[in-house]
Amino acid sequence: MEDTIAAISTSLGVGAISIIRISGKDSIRIVNSIFKGKNLNDVDTHTINYGHIIDNNEIIDEVLVSVMRSPKTFTMEDVVEINCHGGIATTNRVLELLITKGVRLAEPGEFTKRAFLNGRIDLLEAEAVMDLINAKTEKSRSSAISKLNGSVSKKINELKAKELKILSNIEVNIDYPEYEDIEVLTNDKILPELKELNSSLDKVIKESYNGKLLNEGINVAIIGKPNVGKSSILNLLLGEEKAIVTDIEGTTRDIVEGSVILNGVVLNILDTAGIRETNNIVEKIGVEKSKELIDKADLLLFVLNSNEKINDFEKELINIIKDKNYIVVLNKTDLKQNINIDKYELNNIVKISAKNKDIEELKNKIIEIYNLDKIETKDVTYLNNSKDIALLKESKKYIESAIKSINNNVPIDMVEIDIKESCQKLNEILGENYNDNLLNELFSNFCLGK
Repeated sequence: MEDTIAAISTSLGVGAISIIRISGKDSIRIVNSIFKGKNLNDVDTHTINYGHIIDNNEIIDEVLVSVMRSPKTFTMEDVVEINCHGGIATTNRVLELLITKGVRLAEPGEFTKRAFLNGRIDLLEAEAVMDLINAKTEKSRSSAISKLNGSVSKKINELKAKELKILSNIEVNIDYPEYEDIEVLTNDKILPELKELNSSLDKVIKESYNGKLLNEGINVAIIGKPNVGKSSILNLLLGEEKAIVTDIEGTTRDIVEGSVILNGVVLNILDTAGIRETNNIVEKIGVEKSKELIDKADLLLFVLNSNEKINDFEKELINIIKDKNYIVVLNKTDLKQNINIDKYELNNIVKISAKNKDIEELKNKIIEIYNLDKIETKDVTYLNNSKDIALLKESKKYIESAIKSINNNVPIDMVEIDIKESCQKLNEILGENYNDNLLNELFSNFCLGK
């Protein structure tokens, strides 16, 4: 991180202003070399300075330049931001000029990566930056702000502090058994502390599923045989004509998708090709894609014609969905009912008429299954992505192993190993121990200039 980096931090295109961000030990000196105005080397920190960007006495743009000296900056390095007039040509010309002066074009997310590596933020707060940029709902924005402000990190650090306290007591007893004034740590004394810690971990994990819903949304796949109204249901949920609707079987050949916000949570909806035997090679590929999506979806909307008996293919689908989150959607209630649904012991059955645009019961059932009306954002101190929740589950697994070992009278120094492993998983969440591949993968998903 010895070099100086730069990137355009605003969206490219026509606009009132565009901002080029520069960070590194030479940022002020380099910008000063192309700036006509006050000497930026002498101005106070956190000031905005009027002037022009020049190249061989040619005025490139009239600008405002913000100078922020380390360590009180986002990256904890010297940072300069050039506020140019909006427009691709002008902004690119200024950026090209900076590169000729020795600045390197920043990689995606490199400013946030430097903030993390320099200790300005932890890994949870770094993830929150991207969460905030990608937030599609007010609830997901609120969750990201809470995470960015460090409240989630505080909760993880509190869990870690409890584990470290237990570990320090164990190590004192192991290393200095001869001291009479040290309280002897027995399995009976450590067991209640571990059980309390396990309960705390369990509570955070359960609460974090709400955070995951807010951050990632719910992946919903609409499945069923051809011509049961899947595309009509998709269009009604999205509020637009996204999929072609006809009476001809097999109209949907590929996956049609769209997103809609329901009670502050994004539903990522996929309308799959109807599942049936077919000789049409294009439709056959669509059917195979549909079967793949069933395994990936968080929620399945299994659509049936309520005016027809269940056929063999639908019986096969019933066996597939029973172990998954599903809603059985009996469509075409405007027609004479003829479906034999009771014998299959299915739950979460709703009746709708896509033709009459009557799908409120379906929306209400989704809200009920995921408790969307009960997700509160006043205290959003929970994790909100799959990676962190998985690490938290691993941490809990080691605490459960430690509890089991104590119940089996395993020596305390062996119990200590499990608690240390649990603590390591919490460190991974915070980014206190990491590998370069993990960081590169995380920050590569960021936009340039952030």
